[in-house]
Amino acid sequence: MCNQAVCLVAAELERHAISTVAIQLLRHVAERVRPPRALFVPFRHGYPLDAPGEPRRQHAVIEAALEMLEDPDLEAPALRDY
Repeated sequence: MCNQAVCLVAAELERHAISTVAIQLLRHVAERVRPPRALFVPFRHGYPLDAPGEPRRQHAVIEAALEMLEDPDLEAPALRDY
């Protein structure tokens, strides 16, 4: 899915009181579009949770994204590095 489209959809969902976290592969897109919350991951394009067959790493990425939702001090727009 398009990185920019994900950010725009996240922003619209947030306007309807649905919390989101976008997992981003392209930092410059997240910086430009500014979704409410985004986790930048340093993995190759097409693998936002890292390589297939790495469930521990994949769970860690998802956990890091969900932690952004739980942080009461996090002000939108927020971009964190994994």
